[in-house]
Amino acid sequence: MKRFILSQPPDSEGLIRLTGRDYHYLVRVRRLKSGASFPALLPGGTEVEFRVHSVDGDTLLGECLAEKGRRAPIQRIPPILLFQALPKGTKMDLIVRQAAEGGITEIVPFASEHSIPKIHGGGEEKLGRWERIVREARQQSGSGIATAVHAPLDMDGLLAYWDSIKSGRPGSRGLLFHQDPVDEGSLHGYLEGRPELTAMVIGPEGGFSPAEVCRFLAAGFKPVKIGDTILRTETAALYGAAAIRIILLESASWTYRPQQKIQ
Repeated sequence: MKRFILSQPPDSEGLIRLTGRDYHYLVRVRRLKSGASFPALLPGGTEVEFRVHSVDGDTLLGECLAEKGRRAPIQRIPPILLFQALPKGTKMDLIVRQAAEGGITEIVPFASEHSIPKIHGGGEEKLGRWERIVREARQQSGSGIATAVHAPLDMDGLLAYWDSIKSGRPGSRGLLFHQDPVDEGSLHGYLEGRPELTAMVIGPEGGFSPAEVCRFLAAGFKPVKIGDTILRTETAALYGAAAIRIILLESASWTYRPQQKIQ
């Protein structure tokens, strides 16, 4: 267990009472008893040492000891958002887990033309499951980024959300990961200068329709094709997020030089 994420702040005496899933995890799974302590994160991101006072019935009473003098590592790069077209089956669960482990700031699922799952009921249940997966992934990986996951949107809702982001962050960059080389733009070139925010779009199993590609391009997204293979949607999400994150993390050590055409 890296750092347990507390769902509530301590009271005026520095105490927190944990029940439900938190109690089950700490007492039944981790088998913690009175006197045990472990690193934890408060909702605001402050890292503390949490000590168990007592385990009584279905409640664990614990105390937040002195802060460790620092917050959890704040993301050293601008936010990365994942706009993920809904895949079939349980693939979205895997995508959410990997995105949270990889430090993605927001995950926004949406229904595209080729998405087999459609938006109709059950959204709250799915969202609750994804939020639990995010929390588990952050605790396992030790990520200090509070990854947010949204309820699924339709295409219109997604583009409206993107418009709202751009209006608040004019320096944002949208990237459309596509299976075909729509143009010759490079990922390094698009990320030159560290955009204020980067949003990546990943399609479903069947890819995007030509009409959807046109809508994304009209909304300002830049098409990207990496490599010469067609990736599964769950692989593409992880692959793209890792590529963006590494480029941004190492941007101070490289200089982008546009490729010159051979005469």
